[in-house]
Amino acid sequence: MRTLRIVVASMTLATLPVLASAADDVAALRAEMQALKSDYNARVEALEARIQQLETANAATADATLAAAATPEPPPAAPATSSASAFNPAISLILGGSYTRTSRNPADWQIAGFVPAGDEIGPGERSFNLGESELTFSANIDPYFAGTLTAAITADNEIEVEEAFFRTTALRGGLSVKGGRFFSGVGYLNEVHAHAWDFVDQPLVYQAMFGGQYRQNGVQVKWLAPTDLFLEFGAETGNGDNFPGTRLEDNGLNGATLFAHVGGDIGDYTSWRAGASWLTLNAEDRPGGIPGADGASAFDSFSGDSDTWVVDGVLKWAPSPRRQLKVQGEYMRRKEQGTYVFDPAGVAALANYRNTQSGWYLQSVYQFAPRWRVGLRYDSLDSGGALYTPAAIDPPIDFGLPPDALHPERVSLMLDWNPSEFSRLRAQYDWDDARDDGDSPMDGDGVLRLQYIYGMGAHGAHKY
Repeated sequence: MRTLRIVVASMTLATLPVLASAADDVAALRAEMQALKSDYNARVEALEARIQQLETANAATADATLAAAATPEPPPAAPATSSASAFNPAISLILGGSYTRTSRNPADWQIAGFVPAGDEIGPGERSFNLGESELTFSANIDPYFAGTLTAAITADNEIEVEEAFFRTTALRGGLSVKGGRFFSGVGYLNEVHAHAWDFVDQPLVYQAMFGGQYRQNGVQVKWLAPTDLFLEFGAETGNGDNFPGTRLEDNGLNGATLFAHVGGDIGDYTSWRAGASWLTLNAEDRPGGIPGADGASAFDSFSGDSDTWVVDGVLKWAPSPRRQLKVQGEYMRRKEQGTYVFDPAGVAALANYRNTQSGWYLQSVYQFAPRWRVGLRYDSLDSGGALYTPAAIDPPIDFGLPPDALHPERVSLMLDWNPSEFSRLRAQYDWDDARDDGDSPMDGDGVLRLQYIYGMGAHGAHKY
């Protein structure tokens, strides 16, 4: 029995260290669990605090947005900077040239029955000719205005300011204002620069009525209506010193222009635009006169009123980038009333004058391949039946003018290749009866022109 007690006591003493170690492990596990629990609670509290901060910030942002919408702030001022590149306008350069071959001498080219309106119209000189190079600078001036300058460098080494204007960028309600020198909004093609024309030259009616393009030195106001249908209205006024008007000898403005445009879409592939314009001007001693039977000018100068009405329309069909069709046409009608000064042998005589002249063109350009286009244009003019009431002069004056209206015509065929959006090579042939000395355009002057146009640098989108 004693022996059994000794064995039990020995075994008990041997297990005491093991039991002590297990108790220590349990205590350590409990301490670790407590630490994890405390850390978890701390993280939950931090996340709840962050959520509350975000909710407060979002509520403040929403209140600020509503307040800003109710009372909008003016556009921010341009940041002040002393960097040399702070004003960095977009610059573009257009290079152009042509080769001309005519069956008749282009030096005596004229539009029969119409007053010569300028020296830059007609087929131009024979052989190779350097065309007009166009240099354009444009940039935003500040948050309220933008500016554009286009200088034309002629083949005669002369530099002409073609356009130089500012325009507003921050007016509301669809309003915009342009001021300086710019191509007028009269008609459709008048605002389009020469390098963007679909033919080498402008239609005859533009050459007869405006001497090319009518430029305004003044101010223009436009309003774009907030409607799904494109509606645009505009008005202009200026010094009126471009044909058919002249700069007046006073401090006021000369004439005004009103125009309206409407347009929209027909289905997914077709769009259109139509317009109407009215240009009224005064002329004082405007030089030039209608050539008589001997080819000399019958009158020396005109003074009076000139009113021109224009109706234009454009239709575009583009089912794919490979195939596109554009049909374009304009009709112009000009009424002038005043006096001509006839000066035979240095003895001036007045003749009352009244006439209504008109003209139109219709052209179509078809892109039949990604880089190829073909176009056909027809021009027709009516010189009108001029009414003259000469002063009582003995002997009576023989004005030498044809009694009936003349009808100059022209047919133009064009083919161009566009390797890229920056280059264009074009061939154009005209059956030209602008002199009105043939039965049809096919009996007139045959004019072949080859043209190249290259564009370099940034260039804005062209007009619709």
